[in-house]
Amino acid sequence: QLQLVESGGGLVQAGGSVRLSCAASGRTLSSYLMGWFRQAPGKEREFVAAIRASGGPTYYADSVKGRFTISRDNAKNTMYLQMNSLKPEDTAVYYCAAARNYFGDSFYYRNSYDYWGQGTQVTVSS
Repeated sequence: QLQLVESGGGLVQAGGSVRLSCAASGRTLSSYLMGWFRQAPGKEREFVAAIRASGGPTYYADSVKGRFTISRDNAKNTMYLQMNSLKPEDTAVYYCAAARNYFGDSFYYRNSYDYWGQGTQVTVSS
């Protein structure tokens, strides 16, 4: 069983930066597609970014493209999300997720992922 734990969230001012980490245990991450999702109060959980098992290519939601960067270090069994130029609308609980199998644009959909972390709160103040 794969366990995922997010860290790095917190309170940041608009325009600031935060780096989230997703540490895995129980199994190696190297064979999984990894993704980040977020959920704001009263909204559905939405796709943020994904990265293939090999480390590339990467995929981003239009709302974060050019500001966020997803990466992974398979040797450390950890995935990251570097978030720059943060906006108040980025405020949400951020979740990391892992998918055993994927094809096409399945990375975009929540039900493509088999394992989820507990989430970490990111709050961006204006």
